[in-house]
Amino acid sequence: MAEQEYRIESDTIGEVKIPKEALWGPQTERSRNNFPSGELMPLAIIRAFLHLKKAAAESNVEVGDEPAEKGQAIEEAIDQLLALSDEDLRKDFPLHVLQTGSGTQTNMNVNEVVANLANKLHPGLNILPNDDVNRGQSSNDTYPTAMNIVAVEAVDKLEPAIEHLIDELKVKQDKYWKTVKVGRTHLQDATPLTFGQEVSGYISALKHDLAYIQELKPSLYELAIGGTAVGTGLNAAPGMTEAIAGKLSEAYGHEFKVDTNKFWGLAHHSALSVMHGAFKTLANDMFKIAQDIRFLASGPRAGYGELNIPANEPGSSIMPGKVNPTQAEAVTMAVARVLGNDVTINFAASQGNFEMNVFKTVMIAAFLESAEILAGTITGFADKMIHGLTVNEQRMDDLLENSLMTVTALSPKIGYHEAAVIAQTAQREGTTLKEAALKSGKVTEEQYDEWMDYMAMTNIDRTKPEE
Repeated sequence: MAEQEYRIESDTIGEVKIPKEALWGPQTERSRNNFPSGELMPLAIIRAFLHLKKAAAESNVEVGDEPAEKGQAIEEAIDQLLALSDEDLRKDFPLHVLQTGSGTQTNMNVNEVVANLANKLHPGLNILPNDDVNRGQSSNDTYPTAMNIVAVEAVDKLEPAIEHLIDELKVKQDKYWKTVKVGRTHLQDATPLTFGQEVSGYISALKHDLAYIQELKPSLYELAIGGTAVGTGLNAAPGMTEAIAGKLSEAYGHEFKVDTNKFWGLAHHSALSVMHGAFKTLANDMFKIAQDIRFLASGPRAGYGELNIPANEPGSSIMPGKVNPTQAEAVTMAVARVLGNDVTINFAASQGNFEMNVFKTVMIAAFLESAEILAGTITGFADKMIHGLTVNEQRMDDLLENSLMTVTALSPKIGYHEAAVIAQTAQREGTTLKEAALKSGKVTEEQYDEWMDYMAMTNIDRTKPEE
């Protein structure tokens, strides 16, 4: 195996030995050696930085703060990098999330790679990472700008997953709108409802979650770019940041804006924090839905057994024929990560000391993980569990016939106390509710059959599915 070849470069601290073919420079190499732990910087952040650097180069040329030939060389280099696959792009962006909390080293990683590639493409221009690629910028405003951009992208991918699950649940809601079953409160039997009504509650929860996310989304459009080091905008040319916002809006299809308080933008990350709060709410609702489905499908002989779930894979390495609610398990494990990420993000958002928050890198990494695993597991849950879900109507009927809480329909007729005595007698003596009711002498068989209308108990005509 050939020995690794190196080149020597210098930064303001001194000389650094860098792999000969690497496009990065000394600051990247220092970070690569100083911070080797944890996950790699998400490539979504790198791509957002590249779009930002391209917009900055174009804007600096437009406002007369950068020579046109240098700006065009930077743009050309960035276009080549953006065209790379994730696998190829990663080769020149090796840094980890657990680095400086401002993201300075990732900003410099991008600056160095773009500058070195631009110099390869246009020898003699002497494009510098700090003076040219980073012109009018600071890590302190570029990294939070990239954070908001990738957060918007992540939300863009999460929204369709929620909509898709809603659509799959609507199919089940409509199909089983009049399939009556036992209701349950406090994990105990309650009055009847239909399975369609039950599913409609899931749909409403997800619709509300989606609405919360969509309402909060515009708060992510406020970009910190233009604040530079501490929020004052030192070294940023007039008009540069407005031009950047326009170019980023065109590139991403969202109305990004820069007319926002930069001191807030550098030191606070409120929009990310509150949006992740909406993720947490979605996660909580997904836990409830997944938990309900897997409990109702428990069995098939010794559980609730009201639902039949699709068999996607063998459920056991030792028990033949076992089917497990694996998609629900994936969702609930994802929820555990999201709730943990919410703690990380809330703590990170509190760490805005003076003019800058220095927990930026871990904050956005946690945010992106939550969005990704929610989108993925929600889609899997919709396609591989809800789509193939059916009901066991016979089991639902049996449980309903054996339920004691249908006695509630007798309460307006004979009084709460007498109805309670009938239910307690049936439970104590192990008889049916009808037997206990007739034995009480308070109800005739004709009255019992008339009043014990399960469908009427659901008030099905008063509860319509949401459009």
